[in-house]
Amino acid sequence: MTPALTDLSSAELSELRSHLAAEYDALVARGLSLDITRGKPSPAQLDLSNELLSLPGDGDYKDAAGTDLRNYGGAQGVPELRSIFSDAFRVPVPQLLALGNASLTVMHDVVVHALLHGLPESERPWSKEQTVTFLCPVPGYDRHFAINEHLGIRMVPVAMTDAGPDIAEVERLLAEDPSIKGIWCVPVHSNPTGAIYTEEVARALVSLPAAADFRIFWDNAYAVHHLTDDVPAPIDILKLAEEAGHPDRVFVFGSTSKVTYAGSGVSFFGSSPANVSWYLGHTAVQSIGPDKINQLRHVRLLRDPQGLTDHMLKHREIIGPKFQAVQEVFERRLAPYGAGSWTNPTGGYFVSLDVRDGCAARAIALAAQAGIKVTPAGSTHPYGKDPRDANIRIAPTMPPLAELVEALEGLCTAILLAELEKLVAPPLVE
Repeated sequence: MTPALTDLSSAELSELRSHLAAEYDALVARGLSLDITRGKPSPAQLDLSNELLSLPGDGDYKDAAGTDLRNYGGAQGVPELRSIFSDAFRVPVPQLLALGNASLTVMHDVVVHALLHGLPESERPWSKEQTVTFLCPVPGYDRHFAINEHLGIRMVPVAMTDAGPDIAEVERLLAEDPSIKGIWCVPVHSNPTGAIYTEEVARALVSLPAAADFRIFWDNAYAVHHLTDDVPAPIDILKLAEEAGHPDRVFVFGSTSKVTYAGSGVSFFGSSPANVSWYLGHTAVQSIGPDKINQLRHVRLLRDPQGLTDHMLKHREIIGPKFQAVQEVFERRLAPYGAGSWTNPTGGYFVSLDVRDGCAARAIALAAQAGIKVTPAGSTHPYGKDPRDANIRIAPTMPPLAELVEALEGLCTAILLAELEKLVAPPLVE
């Protein structure tokens, strides 16, 4: 049995370090060019939706009601597509909008509208407040944080648990800081940990005392992206909010970005009737309607909720072995040395890896020098600053399996070398 790094003597640490430095030099000499930075669908996954390129078909541009979708109008989106995703997002069809190709755009625009105009309960536009603050569960999604940083919104990190954000911490912060206007949430297969919010946490979030215009940004990015048969029941967050007496507290977002084509999908926005009316009132100035032909293509491809489920099972067949490979490589290369801990998600697109404090940035830099690109250290925290310098987000979906394994093997060498450097200074590798 291999002893943990902390159990090795100084001489043993130095010997192992010299061995790994030689292994690392050989890795660099191979001239690799591997990339596991972002959670993109692989070409094989994109191929699952190639039928979109021939849909909806000549002369067939009408929805079930006979509306010609080539024309202006239809700000709410095609009803049949909204119906397909209504159950997955737990949003009634009349309160679910089908929009453009990117949910990130919708999230950004919602924040901008709040800044410029305020929400229905706001005393003034958010931009007129002295400070606007969002709570940011960490580790979390860098693109959520980028919206806040770009728009000058202060961010306060909140610890994540396996059941969602630390509710006691959220409650304390809300009680102390009236400038808090929002919290980012990825409730199913959270980015990057894979955590699944419990109904207890969701109920607490919609019930806590907060500013009247406080909003939960409920990003259902991975609502249908399961890797096992143990599929979590969707949380009816809008119903919970209504029962708690805060019917307007939640904005629900989602998209087909990792269902069909990442760059040519459909985004969704759902909320209370009052919030939907507020949103449509502002977007009416931006657009006379979304790309309904693209939405019709998606209706013809997916057909119904069962068709969506069947389609996602095909995704699972492709990416499931890649997530298994992550577990196998880390168990074989890191676990024997007690080097790091990582999640084993049941869905989503990422694995969250924690290495020894102070070692993430160094490990990623070593990997980069060896031609292996990994998400930058700190990306899973507001302002790109992980106070522990420990978290690394692993994105296994894009590369072919053999390349993924090669990248993971090289990353493990870099991690072990970085941890040994922490234990035995100075570094052998510049």
